[in-house]
Amino acid sequence: MIRRRVTVLGSTGSVGSSTLDLMEQAEASGTGGFEVEALTGGANIVKLAEQARRWKPKLAVTADPARLYDLRDALAGTGVAVAAGEAAIVEAATRPADWIMASIVGAAGLKSAWAAADTGAILALANKESLVCCGPALIERVKRAGGRLIPVDSEHSAIFQVFPAEAPEQVAKLVLTASGGPFRQTSLAQMAGVTPEQAVAHPNWSMGAKISVDSATMANKGLEMIEAAYLFGMPQERIDVVVHPESIIHSLVEYVDGSTLAQMGPPDMRTPIACALAWPDRIAWPAPRLDLAALGRLTFEAPDLARFPALDLARQALAAGGAAPAVFNAANEVAAFAFLDRKLGFLNIAAVVAETLERATKAGMVFGSGDACGAALSVDAEARLMAETIIAGLANVA
Repeated sequence: MIRRRVTVLGSTGSVGSSTLDLMEQAEASGTGGFEVEALTGGANIVKLAEQARRWKPKLAVTADPARLYDLRDALAGTGVAVAAGEAAIVEAATRPADWIMASIVGAAGLKSAWAAADTGAILALANKESLVCCGPALIERVKRAGGRLIPVDSEHSAIFQVFPAEAPEQVAKLVLTASGGPFRQTSLAQMAGVTPEQAVAHPNWSMGAKISVDSATMANKGLEMIEAAYLFGMPQERIDVVVHPESIIHSLVEYVDGSTLAQMGPPDMRTPIACALAWPDRIAWPAPRLDLAALGRLTFEAPDLARFPALDLARQALAAGGAAPAVFNAANEVAAFAFLDRKLGFLNIAAVVAETLERATKAGMVFGSGDACGAALSVDAEARLMAETIIAGLANVA
């Protein structure tokens, strides 16, 4: 039986909810036993309170200070302590746990992931932005504290499971697979008019709105390329992307002898979460099973960089190094949310990212000295303002 003392940062989101669902199923199967130290969520107080009543954490935190009293009322008499705000989320990340899920979406999750990295716990990382903005420093921080970072993205989990950590020189290249998203076969002209509702309707995965937009633009694959470079010490020219619409092969590792190992499974986020939750063991739960005969065939194609330029922009940012990946991330996040708010056209998401990268380069934007997290957040804030200015300019032209 796998036993863990768990904290879930971002428990009300897609990955956080899947984590708690997996824990529920493992306990029901008699293969896991979990004590929950802390749960943190956003403005969905009803869901956070429901989770807290089920798991009885020592602490429940909402990111929204205005909702503190709502959370307190919802958990009155349960014995669960409540708190609110950014500082409270960071404090939750430092509490005594041996396994921490960091799944707060966006740069908002960076401070708590940075704090969790210093605890010596296993850090199950689902927050892309933490790695993209200060990956090398974050990885080193986890190591210094005696912890272990386990990637939860399905692609990086796949690589993690077949990558020879003790002999990386045996690897020729990494291949990240991409579903192609909802617009894989949509023409450029048609993509100009797509709506947020169409963009978040992913054909294979159930995800939050922002990551669904990233999948539709393939910016997510660009972010994952940057993450993979940091996680596995691989230069960008040895990281490929292939479109695999069935989302059965989650990524591949090609070895120097010509062998290629792939990790496969139905598209269900609970599977990579289970890998991280039980590491270095495996945990049995009622997982969906792969039926290759029923699938019939698996298909692959090269990504179309003309229709999905975000992928190439990410590669350029990774090659440039320094603050460029953090600028890419910030601009993409601002543009994706502007699209969701109907303030920006779909094709302009990548255009805003490209323009922000260009302006940041001309301005000589770099990481400052001192704390890597603080330096990354400073670049993030500056790049966001730049992207917002670009979007406002596009709106004025329109």
